[in-house]
Amino acid sequence: MDVVASNIANANSTRAQLVNGRWVPYQRKMVVMEANTPQPSFASVFENTLQGSIGQGVKVTKIVNDTEPFKRVYNPSHPDADEEGYVLMPNVDLLKEQVDLLDATRAYEANVTALNASKSMFMKALQIGK
Repeated sequence: MDVVASNIANANSTRAQLVNGRWVPYQRKMVVMEANTPQPSFASVFENTLQGSIGQGVKVTKIVNDTEPFKRVYNPSHPDADEEGYVLMPNVDLLKEQVDLLDATRAYEANVTALNASKSMFMKALQIGK
């Protein structure tokens, strides 16, 4: 969610960093994730499933720049316009960012719901023993 917020905040930043004496627009950041544990064997997955164990989730390994080219927008009055009147704008698509944010929010909500359901089942199991 932090990366999406950064992308949205810099969607119009034409001067993100100085490269070779020239300002370059902000580049969209993307999160790269991988499984928390090494690839398990079929036998270990089968055994964990029988015992009711679930996966270990994912972890963020790195944050990379999107390689999509910058957008060229015609705006001759902009201070960063070139000789032809075009400005390089960041490669941030607000629709993509909102979808990513919605996806992250829904995943978080699903995890909280699963945790609450497990907690409720454990509490019911404790009440059975009374």
